[in-house]
Amino acid sequence: MGEKEKQATDLDSPTERHRPATESRKVLARRMAQARRAGALDQEDAELIAELDGSRPRTRADCVSGTRPCVFVRCQYNLYLDVNPKNGSIKLNFPNKELWELEHTCALDVAEQGGVILEQVGDLMNLTRERIRQLEQTGLGKLRAAIDSD
Repeated sequence: MGEKEKQATDLDSPTERHRPATESRKVLARRMAQARRAGALDQEDAELIAELDGSRPRTRADCVSGTRPCVFVRCQYNLYLDVNPKNGSIKLNFPNKELWELEHTCALDVAEQGGVILEQVGDLMNLTRERIRQLEQTGLGKLRAAIDSD
């Protein structure tokens, strides 16, 4: 059998190709959460989670004197990203900036500054002045409704 015939035969024969499975971060996070609830995390993941949970501030008093920009992007007050609680999708609020490029990374730091104008809030949240005004009106309406119901 010639060399070309042998190569053709080798290509025609069914060979098993083992491809690695590619999973999205959402699927991996869901699987890790299920494993955590079931108590079946492997040792390396459990150590990593324990280390992260140990270093993460628990109260405002813990993080007031912390380094800025705040590196705890998972915190609900961090301005860098938002996580949808229903499906776990991540939205970057500042897609063209890195975390360390932001002037403020914590909403609580901004709140401690006191009153600011709509343009400043819009710059912090990467929203327009008009959208900030709409959100302000919605929030005030909810507060009035809560006060009236009491």
